[in-house]
Amino acid sequence: MKATIYHNPQCSNSRGALARLQAHGADIEVIDYLATPPDANTLRALIAEAGLTPIDAIRSKEAEFDALGLADADPETLIAAMASHPRLLNRPFVRTELGTRLCRPPERVEEILPQAT
Repeated sequence: MKATIYHNPQCSNSRGALARLQAHGADIEVIDYLATPPDANTLRALIAEAGLTPIDAIRSKEAEFDALGLADADPETLIAAMASHPRLLNRPFVRTELGTRLCRPPERVEEILPQAT
């Protein structure tokens, strides 16, 4: 199975989801989203596929969230902020052919992996 993970190697949730993908034997595309940030259209797609809203996908405890005055921002402003400031993106997002999830906690990745028979 193919999987794409928007990964931050400093994040324990991200490392945990990656380890679960590896243990499952997935063919993994690892995107270091801090080095290669997703654009606004990719963010919209990931968030919608995961059944979330932009406020669900943003790290509101990051200093940039307050510095940019995002507490009362509309969804498009939040998307633009995450595209311009990738540290604001909650992680990890994982996409497989079975769906997309924000894998917090990392066990959520199991929801989009084939079940063992």
